[in-house]
Amino acid sequence: MHTDTDLLEPQAKLPDAMMLVGEPILGEDEKAALAAVIDSGWITMGAQVRAFEQAFAGEHGVADAVAVNSCTAALHLIMEAFGIGPGDEVLVPSLTFVATVNSVLYAGARPVFVDIESAEVPILSLADAARKITANTKAVVIMHYGGYIADAEAWTDFARSFNLRLIEDSAHAVGAARGEIYGDAAAFSFFGNKNMTTAEGGMITARDPNTLDWMRQARGHGMTTGTTQRLRDGSISYDVTMLGYNYRMDELRAAIGLVQLSKLGRWISKRTALAKLYRSLLAEDCPSVLMPFEAWTTSTHHILPIVLPPEVEPRRIADELRARRIQTTNHYPPTHLFSWHGKLLPRARLPRTEDFAARELTLPLHPGLQEEDVRYVVRTLAESLDNK
Repeated sequence: MHTDTDLLEPQAKLPDAMMLVGEPILGEDEKAALAAVIDSGWITMGAQVRAFEQAFAGEHGVADAVAVNSCTAALHLIMEAFGIGPGDEVLVPSLTFVATVNSVLYAGARPVFVDIESAEVPILSLADAARKITANTKAVVIMHYGGYIADAEAWTDFARSFNLRLIEDSAHAVGAARGEIYGDAAAFSFFGNKNMTTAEGGMITARDPNTLDWMRQARGHGMTTGTTQRLRDGSISYDVTMLGYNYRMDELRAAIGLVQLSKLGRWISKRTALAKLYRSLLAEDCPSVLMPFEAWTTSTHHILPIVLPPEVEPRRIADELRARRIQTTNHYPPTHLFSWHGKLLPRARLPRTEDFAARELTLPLHPGLQEEDVRYVVRTLAESLDNK
């Protein structure tokens, strides 16, 4: 685990210490925030949660936000708030974490898988999305893969042309560096491997304040008042006016979130610098390897994906890097190929998604790394590629 002070003094990792793909930065500030909540005696849905929501909204240039206990919960609430249900279809990527797709299923609707543009741009294809439109299509979920923001104008025009709800799965893209939130609603993740973390947790923004208010009530079982409000105004009862869920965020996570949010901009700047170095070194030392999004200017650089040449076996490269104490992983196994989803949904044909996922490796990228770490990773990768 890294502390925030590690960013001040460059310290290259030793090869005998496993270099992780992602690693949270947690330290004394987070410990102090947790201790303050514990000392207060109020540990759920209080002042810290509200402060976190307001700070998050301010960071992202929106009026308000709703904190929940996961990005999965955020996506599900968005589906419910937009009235998406049985008989409806939602366009989704397969190149995503399974929660994106499951949120549609939770609402009783049918996910329709859309291919990616290309290995160079592994984001939902506008052309394939247009081909998948039917009379039952009610929404499209765009996922900002790796933190690279899908084209705002193009997707806004697409949603408007087909009268669809535009939902941003922004699990990889948190912070002002991502630019404008342009969807009808957006869901964010604070899982342990994200650019900022509350261990588990999520946030929702929505263009319509009434929609956001609905989700705020729905996260707490549909109750008309919460415990903090009843304490403040002296109420002893409440009503339930909808079928809600237990999707609340607690004060402990919100307190960590406030601390992490205050450091997020600096951490993303570090990620951006490391990603730029990766791109330069990969082009020089591993010219057969593709690093997607070469022309992209807007990104939070959540992960560092590379695409190996077709003749190279990813498992061999991953094993050789692991032997040199470098972790790699795959983002993502395509959801449409999972056993359970394959049984439930018609088998989709997504050749670009399948090819990308079969050749993708994710390299270490987080603010605890130093330039020498990146050089070590690329040098080791180059040597592994040469080992035929």
